[in-house]
Order: sequence, then C-alpha cells, then structure tokens
Amino acid sequence: MAQTELLVQIDDNLKKSGEELFNSLGMSLSTAINVFVSQSVRLGKIPFEISLNVANAETLEAMEEVEQMINDPSIGD
Repeated sequence: MAQTELLVQIDDNLKKSGEELFNSLGMSLSTAINVFVSQSVRLGKIPFEISLNVANAETLEAMEEVEQMINDPSIGD
C-alpha cells in the first residue's frame, strides 16, 4: 500500500497530550489519525458526534447557579 505524508497544524500541548494518550493505548499519534480516517471512510461520517450544544463545566456551573437563584431569590442579593 502506497503511503503519503500529511502535514497538519496542531497546538503543541494538544499534540503532547494526544501522544501520551495514544502511547498508553499502544499506538502512535500517526496510527490514531489513521484509525480515525479509516473509521470515517468506513462509516461515511465522522465517527463521533460533533455538537455546539455541549456545555463546558463552567457553563454548567453558571446554569446551576442561575437555577438556584430562580428557586431562591435571596441568593445573589
């Protein structure tokens, strides 16, 4: 099977974290990228959900605080 190089730009910290994760799973970052692309081609889609509707921890905490303020108006006085 012929191979080609792929040049991608990635944040240094993200690359290091990814390498640590994939090394602990017994594969290189390159292998992980190949697994991702292979699964995408096989399934005909990105193999996981991508959504703008997922709130991060800070947002979830703020939403919970607002809910508490709604239920108890004395909070935040």
